Amino acid sequence: MTDNDKQWYFNTVKGKAELGPISPIEQRMGPYKTKEDAEHAWDIVVDRNAKWEEQDRQWNGDGYHR
Repeated sequence: MTDNDKQWYFNTVKGKAELGPISPIEQRMGPYKTKEDAEHAWDIVVDRNAKWEEQDRQWNGDGYHR
């Protein structure tokens, strides 16, 4: 397999970007053109998930249920 047959993915289990085959396996996010793109995309996911968790805490704990 050549580098032309591979693309960057973010391995959500290992927590790092990897160069891999075009067909992603489970627990891979991508493909991306560069390692930096894969890492940036993961940063966005982590930030989004943290915001959602905070909203869930507020929703469930601060009396927002009506």
